[in-house]
Amino acid sequence: MFTTIIRILILYVLVIFAMRIMGKRQIADMQPTELVVTILISEIAAIPIQDASRPVLSAVIAIFTLVALEIALAVLSMKSAFFNSITNGKSAVVIEDGAILQDRLKKMRVTVADLVELLRVQGIFDISEVSYAILETNGNLSVLQKPYYRTPRAGDLNVAEEDHGCPALIVSDGNFMKRGLNDAHFTEDQVLKILRTKQISVEEIFLMTLDRDGNSVIVKKRDTQ
Repeated sequence: MFTTIIRILILYVLVIFAMRIMGKRQIADMQPTELVVTILISEIAAIPIQDASRPVLSAVIAIFTLVALEIALAVLSMKSAFFNSITNGKSAVVIEDGAILQDRLKKMRVTVADLVELLRVQGIFDISEVSYAILETNGNLSVLQKPYYRTPRAGDLNVAEEDHGCPALIVSDGNFMKRGLNDAHFTEDQVLKILRTKQISVEEIFLMTLDRDGNSVIVKKRDTQ
């Protein structure tokens, strides 16, 4: 009995330590690879607890191998947008300019009931209030309401507000994001022209978003500020 308690304590501390190394995401915010590794770690940790003949060291080695693999995958995903899209998938616009993209919902095997439920989680019960909705890779739904319904509501102030569209990620860590350029309907040359007016190079940018009207948000890399 005492040996079992010691094994449980060792594995408990080990799993907590492994999860801390991997990050502080909640289960609902995990990417597919992170969720798989988490499930595998829990299964591996349970083996020596259920079977006293199994050495704890084998579980320790297996768990740290999985953690090292997850960290390596995370680094590769940060360096390569292509690799990130393979391991974690891509976010997808499911409502655009107030219109539900039905073909895209079917392709992603998301039912209308699923979409309505995800909107309710965001506090939106009337789908007509939605301008854009994006299904993220972790299964969450990001929603941009129509200007009239945003907080504070422009309609309450009797102020007409233009809809500039959904800002797209154009530059990430010094690299152009082709999908973002397509979403914002801009070319690399057009973005470079905007950057020249601001006297900033692409390599200096950590993050840049751009909407269809050319309004941008730029965050420079820390070592270039």
